[in-house]
Formats: sequence, structure tokens, C-alpha cells
Amino acid sequence: MKKILLFQFLFFSSGLSFAQNTKTDSLWAIYNNKSQPDTARLKAIQVIAVSYLNNNPDTTILLAEQELELSRACKQKKYEGKALHIIGNAFNDIANYPKALEYYLKSIKVKEEITDKQGIALSYNSMGTTYKNQSNYLKALEYYLKSLRLREELKDKKGRAICYNNVGVVYEEQSNFSKALEYYLKSLKIITELGEKKGMATCYNNIGIIYEDQHNYNKALEYYSKSLQLREEIDDKKGMGDCYNNIGLVYKYQADYVKASTYYLKALNLRKEIGDKYGIRSCYINLSELSNRSGNFEKAIHYCDLALQISKDIGGINLERIIYQNLASAYYNKGKYKEAYENNVKFKQLTDSIFNEENSKQLGDLKTQFEVEKKEAELKIKAEAQEAINAEEKKKQKIIIYAVAGVLLLVIVFSLFLFNRFRVTQKQKKVIEQQKVLVDNAYESLHEKNKEVMDSIYYARRI
Repeated sequence: MKKILLFQFLFFSSGLSFAQNTKTDSLWAIYNNKSQPDTARLKAIQVIAVSYLNNNPDTTILLAEQELELSRACKQKKYEGKALHIIGNAFNDIANYPKALEYYLKSIKVKEEITDKQGIALSYNSMGTTYKNQSNYLKALEYYLKSLRLREELKDKKGRAICYNNVGVVYEEQSNFSKALEYYLKSLKIITELGEKKGMATCYNNIGIIYEDQHNYNKALEYYSKSLQLREEIDDKKGMGDCYNNIGLVYKYQADYVKASTYYLKALNLRKEIGDKYGIRSCYINLSELSNRSGNFEKAIHYCDLALQISKDIGGINLERIIYQNLASAYYNKGKYKEAYENNVKFKQLTDSIFNEENSKQLGDLKTQFEVEKKEAELKIKAEAQEAINAEEKKKQKIIIYAVAGVLLLVIVFSLFLFNRFRVTQKQKKVIEQQKVLVDNAYESLHEKNKEVMDSIYYARRI
């Protein structure tokens, strides 16, 4: 049976990190203290709610509903959107997919009211995961690509890593292993740079799956072990269950059925502990296949029946078709050919509904559409950048023109000032010259009079 890829990063805004290492009782003290700011109380109850998500999603729903009630009472739309998203995550984890999608859509509606693009991208991603869990790969890829477009627009490295991984999941489910590995490695590179242990564990797990698909079992075990070690460090029981399940698969392919059964049962116990119906069904399917290989056909049928009971609640035709395949094999080996034929027909019908040519074409069309839209966005950004450059050039030209005009104006004003001063000087010079003439004439007249007087005196003396 194919492995189950469960990838649900829970990256919210930076507010969640404010209490990563704070004890739960301290958070409860903050939440119950009504003198605290509303945002502090909302952050506290949100962190508590998320802390139960992997191990007790029912408790997460109850706590997130408290956050929802408080956020609406104090009109905090940001936290209202987050609370709705967390409830959606919890329903997704217990395989109540219709409810999960309902709350994700409610969350998106609230986030659109406040233009929370980061939050919308997160909800798109989660919706993609929910559709993937239902084997609706067209819808899954559609929402993963919606999320990726927003995160590229926001330059969100962490978000891009999430989307790369999840697009890789879709390619893996479609058996395009080279493309899947390409996207997983893109995701791992970014997540390692960011030091996100949960994300790294998921990437290691998914890379291990690719190596397993390529029958490189040593490399597969190497990456599963890396993933399991990180899961244990962060006490991620759901993730540990995934690793146990996948390690069991490797041992099954190596025909070591004892070790395979041991790891399947470890995974089953953990998944029962946390109420992971999706994971429990996966374990039942794996155990049914292992029982077929071991020749215990009654037990194989028993496990298939248990898996089908869960499928009635949670859906997911990809895994359901595997159940019918295992039932057909068990009944055939028991010599019950009618039952074998009936189950094989159901297996074929479900397989055709997933892997028909039209679905494959639509998947390709969605990818092409994404590439085209991405190119158009790049061209738009370049055009806007060029417009900004042109506007800046025009602004500079205007500044230069104004500066030159200002200098010319100053030159004209200064020239007028100098010309006016020249005119005043010339006028003063003319006045001075006229005064000089008058003075000279007066002097000459005085001189003549003086001469007459002196002549009279000299004449008198002679007489």
C-alpha cells in the first residue's frame, strides 16, 4: 500500500511564539485574568489550544471555541480568523473533512475582511491538505497553488516551504517521483535554514517515501529515522505514528514481516491514543496487506472490515480502493472467487475514477495555469518597477529644470540690481559733475572779484 503523507504545518503569526516555553498554568493565569489586555488573553488561550492539537484535537476544539467567543466579544477579527482556522485543523485531524472545510472557509471570510493575506494563504494550504486527505488531488493542487501564489507575493519563505512540500505530496500521489523529490528538497532547504524541527521531520519523512518508492530501502530507513528522532524531540505523537507506519512498510518490502508488524502496531497504538481515524485506517490497511502476505487471510479480511467501517465516516476513495484490493486478494486465496470478483470490480471502479485521463489533463492544466499566472505576475512587477523608475527620472528632470530656472531667476534679479546700481551711480556722477561746474564757475567769479579788488588796492596805493 502507498504511504500516507500527512503534512500540516501549524505556523501562525509571531504571536504564537510568545509562549512556546511558558508553562500551561502560566498561560491559564493570563487568560483567566480579566485585567490583562484582550490580545494577551487571546494569545494565551490560542497557544493552549494548539498545544493539544496533535494529541487531543477534541480539547483543541473546545479551547478554540473559547478563543472564538472572546475574540467576537472584544471585536478582534484577527483572532476570530485564527480561532476558526484552529477548529478547522482539529476537525481535519479527526478526519471530519466537511467540518474542516466549513471552518476554513469561515476563517477565510473573516481574514478577507481585514486583508490578512498571510492568514488566507494558511487557510488555502490547509484546505489543500483536507482535499488531499479525501483523495481529491485536483482540488488539493488548486488550493496549494493558491497558497503558494500568495506566499510568493508576501515573500514568505516559511510559507513557500510548506507549499513546496504539499505540491510534492500531490506529485508523489500521482507517481511523479522525480518532481515530488524536487519539491521536497526545495522545502527542506528552506526549512533547515529556518530551523523548524517539525517541518524538517516532515521533509525527511517524505523524502524517505520517495526513496522507498524507488526501492532504495536503506536510504528510506535513514530518512525515516531522522524524522522519527525529531518527532520524539518535540513529542509529536502523530508524527511518530507516521514514522512507525513508514518504517513498517520498508520492513514489509524487505519481507521482514515480524518487524513490519511490530512497527505497524506501534503506529496503531499511538493513533488510537490521539484519536487519529485517518491514521488508524491506514494501519488497518497495512496490517491487512501484511496478513495476506503472511497467509493469514481471515485476519486480512478482519482488518479490511475495520478499515471500511472508518472509511464510511471519513471518506477518501484512494485508500478505500486499496481496501477492496486487499479484500479481493484475501477472498481469492480463500477460494471465494465470487467475493474476490466483486471486490476487484469495486477496486477497479475507484481506481479509474482517480487516475482517468481527464483528471491527469486537468492536473497538468492547473500547473500550466499557475506557471502562466506566475509569469504574468513577474512581468507586472517588472512593468511597475519600470514605471517607478520612469517616474523617478521625471521627478529628477523636474528638479533639474526648477533648479536651473531658479539660478536663472537669481541671475536676472542680480543683473537688475547691478543695472539699477549702475543707473544710480551714473546719475550721482552727473550731479557731481554739474556741482563741480557750478563750484568751478563760482570759483572763477570769486577769483575775478578778488582780482578787481586787488587791482583797486594796488591802484589806490599808487595814488
